[in-house]
Amino acid sequence: MSADRPPVDLTSASPFVAAMGFQVAEATGARVTGHVELGPDQHTPWGVVHGGLYCSVVESAASIGASLAVQDQGQFSVGVNNNTDFIRSMTSGRVDVVAEPVQQGRTQQLWQVLLTREDGKLVARGQVRLQNVPLPG
Repeated sequence: MSADRPPVDLTSASPFVAAMGFQVAEATGARVTGHVELGPDQHTPWGVVHGGLYCSVVESAASIGASLAVQDQGQFSVGVNNNTDFIRSMTSGRVDVVAEPVQQGRTQQLWQVLLTREDGKLVARGQVRLQNVPLPG
């Protein structure tokens, strides 16, 4: 890490990010893991977890990993495309999150993120293309 830049603080999230409930367990430039507890606060009017939550968790996990991968170069990564497939609906329970890079280049990265139930079945799968950009300041 660059000596003149502080490390990324994963605990200071905006209210939006905090409301997702994504708990990061491991975060490196090569892998991000964690989980989300699902329940009524994330439901659609029809009683299932809103797909936007899955998209947001996918984007967050990929952005954390991709940004950590380029932080030493004075950069962070921003999503430029997010494709998330919803495989199974859920009403409550825990989903585990695993994000890993498919490709990490000088200007862009591609990450895949899997969200699985406690029984190992896939709930959602996402792919995020990210652009590496200079850190502000």
